[in-house]
Amino acid sequence: MLKGINQWCFPDGTSLEDVFGYSSKAGFDAVELNLYSPGGIGLTLDTTASEAEKIKKMADSFGIQLRSLSSGLMWENSLSAEEESVRSKGRKIVEKQIELASVLGIDTVLCVPAFVKKEGANSYDAAYRRSQEELAKLVPLAEEHQVHIGIENVWNKFLMSPLEMARYIDELGSSYVGAYFDVGNVLNFGYPEQWIRILGQRIRKVHVKDFKTSVGNINGFVPLLAGDVDWPEVRKALQEIGYTDTLTAELNWYAASPYQTAYDTARHLDIIIGGNAQ
Repeated sequence: MLKGINQWCFPDGTSLEDVFGYSSKAGFDAVELNLYSPGGIGLTLDTTASEAEKIKKMADSFGIQLRSLSSGLMWENSLSAEEESVRSKGRKIVEKQIELASVLGIDTVLCVPAFVKKEGANSYDAAYRRSQEELAKLVPLAEEHQVHIGIENVWNKFLMSPLEMARYIDELGSSYVGAYFDVGNVLNFGYPEQWIRILGQRIRKVHVKDFKTSVGNINGFVPLLAGDVDWPEVRKALQEIGYTDTLTAELNWYAASPYQTAYDTARHLDIIIGGNAQ
């Protein structure tokens, strides 16, 4: 398996040259870039194909692979929103991810498809139906560019079990829709190794973070190996399904020494992947 790190593991405003440079020195194989609003660092909704090609060349110069593309823009532009205008913005974000991924040689884009809310019309069943309808519109573009849409499990009160997530993906009927599985996100209500075995070949990419269940809220996320994830079982499950792609760390940087985060995380991933101290 490859060691990856997400762009937002670095302080806000960190240049791509520094992101790639620190990641390379720390020993990472890959960096996961994010798609931002115009004005952001790196890839944005305004990025052209030629600009993306330059970013690819920069990554290559540091020996860094680009394996997946994430974005936080879907939180405000959900594919499950009641308003069609909001869903349309969400589709355009995923379309841009797919188009840029194709240029960059990336095979998977991350998508958070829906958000369930107590108030208003975003009930669970409505979110399920609307988001699938919007994803179905995106499948032809994904298939055309041969870029997978990776559905991520996050704290959005949606797809709360691996059986449901598998069903949701299968109902879309395309091999270019799969799971972007986040190990730490399920620990508050499930067991990641079970999710991995059930989702199986549907898993396209994997995010890694750790979590203390005794905290039980957003403050429970901790550095790798410091929480309650059973990493030997996670590694075993990934090996059982034949997963050999990237484990991408998605963590907050250290307040006292931001760039040390990359170095420590790379060593933690060595242990997670290798199964012993390095």
